[in-house]
Amino acid sequence: MGKFGVRIYGLGAILLGVVGLVWADFLMQWQPVPKDIPLRLPLAHLSAAALLVAGAAVQARRSAVFGAAALTIMYLTWVVLLHAPRVAGHPTNIGAWNGVAEISALAAAGLVGFASLSSHSRAAGLSRAGQLIFGLCPLVFGLAHFTYADFTASMAPAWIPPNQLFWAYATGACHVAAGLGILSGVQARLAARLLSVMFAGFVILLHAPRVFADPDSRLEWTMLAIALSLTGAAWTVADSLANRRKA
Repeated sequence: MGKFGVRIYGLGAILLGVVGLVWADFLMQWQPVPKDIPLRLPLAHLSAAALLVAGAAVQARRSAVFGAAALTIMYLTWVVLLHAPRVAGHPTNIGAWNGVAEISALAAAGLVGFASLSSHSRAAGLSRAGQLIFGLCPLVFGLAHFTYADFTASMAPAWIPPNQLFWAYATGACHVAAGLGILSGVQARLAARLLSVMFAGFVILLHAPRVFADPDSRLEWTMLAIALSLTGAAWTVADSLANRRKA
């Protein structure tokens, strides 16, 4: 498997860990831990350190499979313990579903990366499961873009023609198209690759400039790290689909 995607995925985890350590807290709405939980500060430090170590492990050939497995478990834990209860309490809230989808996409990509890097007897089945779970997530992203079009438009750089609202709907449609392509198998590798390019565009055109404009903003750094993680996640899935096609 090509290592580029999984390494970018790991870099995103490293940045998430650094953000958690610098601000000595969990990762805001992406890791919505209750304020009154016992030992909250030590747990926040432990979580951030685990992200950093697992992300660093992904960068080395010998430890990459263990790093991918660790990130899969961590992100899956976030989904089950932190995001799923929110969806259960507000099942019609697209924002809650979007939170589930973002972290589920990272967990699914970790599973794909683990399967692609390991010699596990069920690697092919695990990879396919991760691809399908990942493919569901862009459908939710697209729905969120349509539902909160005005908010999404406000995030788009105003200097890119024709206008911000156009890009809110256009990126929403691209998310849906990518998800359908990955799920159906019709140009699935191309869909995942283009999705990763779009996420990379978000990193370069949207989030990096916002971090430079406000380097003390915890929110901006976190959004940059999530976008970088999703870029690596989509590329990892695309790499696995390329290998599946060759097989």
